[in-house]
Amino acid sequence: MAGSTDIDLTPDVLAAAAESKAWPFEEARKIIARYKGKDWPDTILFETGYGPSGLPHIGTFGEVARTTMVRHAFRVLTGDKVPTRLLCFSDDMDGMRKIPDNVPDRAFLEPHLHKPLTAVPNPFGGDYKSFGDHNNAMLCRFLDTFGFDYEFASATEYYKSGRFDDVLVRAVAHYDDIMKVMLPTLGPERQATYSPFLPLSPKTGRVLYVPMKSVDAKAGTITFLDEDGEETTLPVTGGAVKLQWKPDFGMRWAALNVDFEMFGKDHQTNAVIYDRICNILGGRAPEHFVYELFLDDIGQKISKSKGNGITIDEWLAYAPTESLGLYMYQKPKTAKRLYFDVIPKAVDEYYTYLSAYFRQDWKDRLNNPVWHMHDGNPPKVDMPVPFSLLLNLVSASNAQNKDVLWGFISRYSKGASPETHPELDRLVGYAIRYFDDFVRPAKVFRAADDVERHALTVLLEKLETLPDDADGEAIQNASLNAARTIERYQDHSKKSPEGGPGVSGAFFQMIYQVLIGQERGPRFGSFAALYGIGETRALIEKALAGKLAA
Repeated sequence: MAGSTDIDLTPDVLAAAAESKAWPFEEARKIIARYKGKDWPDTILFETGYGPSGLPHIGTFGEVARTTMVRHAFRVLTGDKVPTRLLCFSDDMDGMRKIPDNVPDRAFLEPHLHKPLTAVPNPFGGDYKSFGDHNNAMLCRFLDTFGFDYEFASATEYYKSGRFDDVLVRAVAHYDDIMKVMLPTLGPERQATYSPFLPLSPKTGRVLYVPMKSVDAKAGTITFLDEDGEETTLPVTGGAVKLQWKPDFGMRWAALNVDFEMFGKDHQTNAVIYDRICNILGGRAPEHFVYELFLDDIGQKISKSKGNGITIDEWLAYAPTESLGLYMYQKPKTAKRLYFDVIPKAVDEYYTYLSAYFRQDWKDRLNNPVWHMHDGNPPKVDMPVPFSLLLNLVSASNAQNKDVLWGFISRYSKGASPETHPELDRLVGYAIRYFDDFVRPAKVFRAADDVERHALTVLLEKLETLPDDADGEAIQNASLNAARTIERYQDHSKKSPEGGPGVSGAFFQMIYQVLIGQERGPRFGSFAALYGIGETRALIEKALAGKLAA
């Protein structure tokens, strides 16, 4: 995800890219079609927007990650002959309309409501001068963690330095046209006071939502009543005035010649407004990609100000960065719940895709998420134990350190060690931390009923017939044979290899509830092979003796 400069452009790659239906390629083709029959500009500009009213969250990261994937696909489709840039734009001149829930001292910020975020003092401490500067720095730190190739842009700096002046003067000249776009979208009460221009009060420094007394296109000024009732005239240039957020979108696109920007579904109904204002101001609206929103564990939209959902730092405490990249790649147009339970699945899916990549032809490789995540250069990683198995190993063994887990792993995968498998060693650390924080508190062992006790006794007898080095397949077959003797677990809709009834999933669910204290787990044969035949038999004996549920 680093936006690397080295791109594999062999004929096989180019041919596969031309046919690929992966969504980054589909979006990149829209940009190519945009310039069909025209000369390429000096640079194709990809942009993402960020509102620093709260700390950056994973949704912000996802927007940059996904845009980076489209940018890479564009470079491949164009033979990397067209220069590109990714601009991460912070709307840090917006007024702080409410105090976020996740700041350390809400009272400290109360006197600064409605001031630009870069004029609000920093409540977090440290060297950052303002609330906006702090949150911008957090955004850059997060993005740098992932190695993104991007340029950071501050609305405050762009407004004050005059980079928007020409388009802002144009906005004064087209004031009536902008109002014709905006007023039909507002209610009667809001229509009476609305203005696309938000002056900064020379007296209080606050961003004012006030109607205009007059707009002078020739002078490039606006006149309004300041908070104390005094009639005040300001130039729209030099950072004395900013635009409302909807006109600001279109203005920025026109001023910077943005070619591509994606945004969440909550912006979708406003996209036509952004486009029309961009066109009014002499620009050409960029290509859009609308993604579905991220939800927390109860289905509510995640929010910077609420601080719900998972932060980037929280995800990275329990899983490698690549798992988060995969989560962002998958189904961007489907609403996704973003909470801690999704992490183990994302980890295992990443390594599954990575393992498959090197066995695939180029057509399948370019449809594999890891190709897009790693800018066409996925790493080779040997991962003999999936994350879900590690979690269950921690759970069964009550391991508190890596050495204990590596004792099991080295026996299971001959020759494996932290030195030979550093990536697996990383996962071992994540597994211990994830188990301690999320799995252990929720573990509930239950006692087996009479039928289940009989089933476990039969399973124990089957396992006692196996050698200590039996592999996962042999253990799984022994488990299935044990279950087939118990009427409760016979599934007559399935057939065993011998033609008898199959085994219902309830059998293995029972095993995990009684032996591990969890509702579900990975394939039992694989778990038992990793944990060890002897250790698994001892675990069953503890359950039968009532020691686990106790």
